[in-house]
Amino acid sequence: MHYLIIVVLLFALELLYFKIADRYNIIDKPNHRSSHTSITLRGGGVIFPVAMLIACVMGEASIAFTVAVVLVGVVSFIDDINPLHQLPRVISHLIAIALVLFDLDLLQGTALFWLPVLVVLAIGWINAFNFMDGINGITVLYALVTIASFAWMYQNESSLNVLITMGLACIVFGFFNIRKRAKTFAGDVGSVSMALFLAYFMIKLIAETGQIGYLLFFGVYGVDAVITILYRLKNKENIFQPHRSHLYQYLANEMKWTHVLVSLAYAVLQLIINGCVILLNDKGLLSIWVFIVLLIILAVLYMAIRISVKKKIAVESMSN
Repeated sequence: MHYLIIVVLLFALELLYFKIADRYNIIDKPNHRSSHTSITLRGGGVIFPVAMLIACVMGEASIAFTVAVVLVGVVSFIDDINPLHQLPRVISHLIAIALVLFDLDLLQGTALFWLPVLVVLAIGWINAFNFMDGINGITVLYALVTIASFAWMYQNESSLNVLITMGLACIVFGFFNIRKRAKTFAGDVGSVSMALFLAYFMIKLIAETGQIGYLLFFGVYGVDAVITILYRLKNKENIFQPHRSHLYQYLANEMKWTHVLVSLAYAVLQLIINGCVILLNDKGLLSIWVFIVLLIILAVLYMAIRISVKKKIAVESMSN
């Protein structure tokens, strides 16, 4: 019953935010790098840090974890309204990651060598997740798949409650975002806070199990982000500037697939991978070598699809 109350509350708060965003002109105007064509309310993902606050009040999430998610959410929301210098964003990310490591009791129990590695990987993941937020439904569907996977792993533990609460926030946000014409976009406030939330559970799961293979839960986004960055570096582009070079952008913009179809494709592929990872682990077959082999297969598959899509785009461009 209390989850139903949470859903109703989240819907009410989201609708209230829409009125505020409309009143203060918090909108996303399309430009030449955008994958959308109409003005849309920005920052609907504010519901994710709000869900964390609700979870904390209900005793489902710790104060440190909640402060971490809310901190990056607040800074990102300010950045959505009035773009900030990179420094305050980086500082907020570092503080948030430190709070996550503190909450998971890893600041003392982890070898000093691994702490910088964890921080770099976490910041890399946050930025990769944020950059992947470009079409209707992709962030929320991918987040739902990942949250469901973590919920499966923690189905008999207290962590399940906060995962369910955040999953409900995704469903509410998805109601307004998974459409041909979205009512709202997540904004940095949504994508960055969600990225940190997912990073928390990834670090937690690997720390508790010692199984690095769970990184494949982030496989689709990870491969797309890394390979796209490599392509952009090869082309001597500024990797910190907005672009339309991700595979999902080619599919949505040049190939004219619907946003929802592309988003579903990414989410379903990640769901299949996560199911395989869980099954392999249950059978005792998940090892670092299996992880590497699966990652290579995913990268090769991604490259093959990307090359094929770009060839089709080039052919269609020449014919026109």
